[in-house]
Amino acid sequence: MCDFVTDELTRLAPQSAVYPLYAGTPRDTPYFIDLQWFAAEDEGRTEEPTETKIRKAREDEGRVAKSQDLIGAIGLLIPALAILLLAPYLLRNCMDMVKFYFLRAVELDPSRDRIVFGVFLSYFARLALPLLGIALAAALFSNIIQVGFMFTTKPLSFKFERIAPNFGAYFQKTLFSTNSLFNFFKSVVKMAIVGGVAFFLIRSDIEKLANLQTAELYLSVTTVASLAIKLLIFTALLLLLLSIPDYMFQRAQFRESLKMSRQEIVEERKQDEGDPRIKQRLRRRMQEILAMKIREELPKADVVITNPTHFAVALQYNRSLEGPRVLVKGEDELALRIKRLAAELNVPVVENKPLARALYAEVEIGDYVPVKYWAVIAEILKRVKTMDEYRRLAGL
Repeated sequence: MCDFVTDELTRLAPQSAVYPLYAGTPRDTPYFIDLQWFAAEDEGRTEEPTETKIRKAREDEGRVAKSQDLIGAIGLLIPALAILLLAPYLLRNCMDMVKFYFLRAVELDPSRDRIVFGVFLSYFARLALPLLGIALAAALFSNIIQVGFMFTTKPLSFKFERIAPNFGAYFQKTLFSTNSLFNFFKSVVKMAIVGGVAFFLIRSDIEKLANLQTAELYLSVTTVASLAIKLLIFTALLLLLLSIPDYMFQRAQFRESLKMSRQEIVEERKQDEGDPRIKQRLRRRMQEILAMKIREELPKADVVITNPTHFAVALQYNRSLEGPRVLVKGEDELALRIKRLAAELNVPVVENKPLARALYAEVEIGDYVPVKYWAVIAEILKRVKTMDEYRRLAGL
């Protein structure tokens, strides 16, 4: 018995390892479902999308967070209100058109008289174009308030995977995803809204509708039209309220679809800011160039002004120059290097915190010092010259 159980478990083990919830279920049974349909497509994407990723999705792929329900609700509400406001104008044009054709029913031949079709186009334009224009404006408005001004043909571009899709991913997105579940319940709510509004409006006017068979034509038309426009407006308002959570959900889903892995964030930073290894190599090379420049220029200096540890600025002055000139300058480690090299070269080092900080911030290497600092520098150079005289006399 034990051997039988062991053999049976061994036989089922490979299939169970791949399909743990369907161990022992043959592939050709009607109940077989590949668990890869439920696998996370973006496994490892746990980081929030960066602004660069969102911008690329918008500009390069035409992908934005947008609610089609909001577009549909606004596209229904605004034209419905337009019909309500333009009802006298529309009714008047309809009556004029009917009167025109009825009065000339025995005079005009549609097969020969072109005026029949021309008049029809004229009335059709007067009736349809205002509503079409308002509907177009409503569609543009509903898109602009969601994504701003944006025109792209990227979503219309050819993609082979649309012809031969990954069926596992397709069924995952359409049947076994949060988005499909949300859309299902949203459709149920929409049907309930339309049915509920129609039921309550018709029930409230049921007596009027029952008496229409004995009413005049004008009263029948206005009653039905009034009921229809109320149905449109109330339904559109409720759908507009429903589209608000849908818009929030679509934004959340959009950000979820753009989530990135840590490696993707690192690669993006490398592209935006440059490879850290290359930047470190460039920084090292710049330091080498600065060190060479310091060793070349510092022997020409007459004095080095220090902070004493944070800043160091080497100055040169002689009668052939227009004024004191900054030869080299440095901060922190570079400042200490300038001070050490100045001591080796016997270049005087004078501590003056305000002057060192000001010269480092305001004067670039090779530029002349502003006139406002000349008096202070003159005093320093005079002091340095006096000290050099004392040293020469002392034989140092």
